[in-house]
Order: sequence, then C-alpha cells, then structure tokens
Amino acid sequence: MISKSFLTTTLSSCVVFAALVCIAADATAADLKFQLQLVWATDDPGPPAGKDYKPVDTKLRTQLRALKWKNYFEVKQINFSVVPGSTKKVAISEKCELDVKDLTNSNVEVVLFGKGREVARVKQCLPKGEILVPGGNAPNETGWLAVLKRVE
Repeated sequence: MISKSFLTTTLSSCVVFAALVCIAADATAADLKFQLQLVWATDDPGPPAGKDYKPVDTKLRTQLRALKWKNYFEVKQINFSVVPGSTKKVAISEKCELDVKDLTNSNVEVVLFGKGREVARVKQCLPKGEILVPGGNAPNETGWLAVLKRVE
C-alpha cells in the first residue's frame, strides 16, 4: 500500500514540474528573434558614390543568386523580437517599414511598406535559420530587399 505522505510528495513534485514546464514553454514562446537586413541590389560593381554600404556575406549572396542582380550591399541591419501572436512594426529607413506577425508554429505574415504604401505581403513558414525576402524596385535598374531571417 502507498502511504499518504508518498502520494502528497509525488503529487507536489508533479505540480512543481508542470509549472516549470509551462514557464519554460512561455519563455521559449516569447522569444521569437529575427534579424532584418536592408539590402541594395545592383549590377554595378560597388555601392553608390558616397555610400558606406558593405557587400553581403557569402552565404546570403548565395541565397540571393536566383534574383536578377549581380551584387548586393547591406545598408542596415536590425535585430528584434516578436511576442507570439502579435505584430511588430520595424522601421527599416525613413521610407520603409516592415510588419512581422507571428501566426504560430513558425508561420509568419510579413508586410513591407514603402513610402507609406503596401509593397509586398507574404505568409509563409519561417523556421530558424531560413530567410524571407520581400522587396521592391528602385531607380536605375536597382532594387531594395528586406531580408528577414529567423534567428530563434
């Protein structure tokens, strides 16, 4: 026969364990981390005169090779988090903003705004380490890209 104190101790341990699991799940769920890069795309060999843009790293360049441009330069990089089930607005530049909404299970909705107008809207699964690249046209056969990477 099982003693009452054994049951009480076991039950108490299970309750504490369950509470810790829930707290850990909430902490993990609240920690959706992203990296956003504003990238200028061009066939020119370098950035525009007077601009201090740096070439994107080799891995990103390889991921972007399916696009029409030969060269890609990072204009700005921003790291941010999104609370599960919510939307985060991120100002990329004076003219550009990105809204990232967590739809759960690694699914996101991303809306890119340029000059206050919606330029692109994408819903897709974005697992850790993958990228999503909405973008738009720019003058002189160039383009600008918002490269969103799920970090955690």
